Amino acid sequence: MPVGTRVEYIALQDIRRVEPGEDLAALIGQSLAGMSLELQRGDILVIAQKIVSKSEGRYVRLSDVEPSPAALELAATVGKDPRFLEVVLRESSEVVKTRPNVVIAAHRLGFVMANAGIDQSNIEHREGEERVLLLPKDPDGSAQRLKVALDAAGDLNLGIIINDSFGRPWRNGVVGVAIGAAGIPSLLSQIGVPDMFGRAMRVTEIAIADEIAGAASLLMGQAGQGMPIILVRGLTLDGPVLPAAALARPKSQDMFR
Repeated sequence: MPVGTRVEYIALQDIRRVEPGEDLAALIGQSLAGMSLELQRGDILVIAQKIVSKSEGRYVRLSDVEPSPAALELAATVGKDPRFLEVVLRESSEVVKTRPNVVIAAHRLGFVMANAGIDQSNIEHREGEERVLLLPKDPDGSAQRLKVALDAAGDLNLGIIINDSFGRPWRNGVVGVAIGAAGIPSLLSQIGVPDMFGRAMRVTEIAIADEIAGAASLLMGQAGQGMPIILVRGLTLDGPVLPAAALARPKSQDMFR
């Protein structure tokens, strides 16, 4: 279980605009040095999905996209750019729900989200050329590579979370959730653990990575705040390491699809 009575969330400062090929570990090191901070064993870093995708060059120019018949048909229903929808369909395994100006899709990685996580906000559209940004190809792999690079500085055993903003079926507004993770128990089972009255819990699982990501999003913001990396300190997690992929509910267990 999480252990600690005090947890700090620290937004790293002076993070420049990330370009394809950017070394995020070096970027983090520069920011920490500028703030006179050093990573400590067990620290967790929450990284905004957008800068991970940008560093991996996950851009698509809409001028390069030829809409398929399926994208054209979907565009007639929802009123979105058929080129944009073509990219959504390419990244999706299933269109779950639509209405005018809304497409909820199951991303090929298992996440069910608006537009399969494809976005045009907070990215540069150079010389008037429209671009979209895709999710990382393998967010858990991206988190693991960053962990390895940062752990190399010492005996740190860091946790890494890549977070994104998701809407929820029964609630208004978006919250931060983990789409990639390394070095932490993203999903922690409490099945069989006694509650405060000694009764064994039967179904409880805690989405640890999502809870950490959601709190980090308070500092990151959703618009132009420019704080895409959050250092989390003081939280000790005891449980088997699991990637964020463990958080995606299989369709066979989904009561609403």
